Amino acid sequence: MNEYERLSRQAKVVKEDYPPGTRIMLLAMEDPFAPVPSGTRGTVKFVDDIGQLHMSWDNGRSLSVVPGEDSFRKLTDKEQQNELRLEAAKEENKGYNLEDFTVETVNESVENDEVESYNITLGM
Repeated sequence: MNEYERLSRQAKVVKEDYPPGTRIMLLAMEDPFAPVPSGTRGTVKFVDDIGQLHMSWDNGRSLSVVPGEDSFRKLTDKEQQNELRLEAAKEENKGYNLEDFTVETVNESVENDEVESYNITLGM
């Protein structure tokens, strides 16, 4: 098997594992010039014929991920659900500034321990 066939087979597996829309988190990138920061999340746009994942990173970058050189992982179902909840909360509170919210500290005793909690309300 020549190098092209090997890369084609490898790319086919990567395409199956990371279809467009797959959410990943970057653990480390080996690009010495302008790496995407570790911990950045992004969405797979497509996988090319040599197996590179072309990305749309949440920070606006679009640098590709190279399996075997860069380290990354798929987001779990729970992580993706949390992202959706966060987006829904942002959308629900769209148009409000931090100054629009009132934060009240509440100290409570729970099983003989003092617990500090917060009530956050939208002050209109």
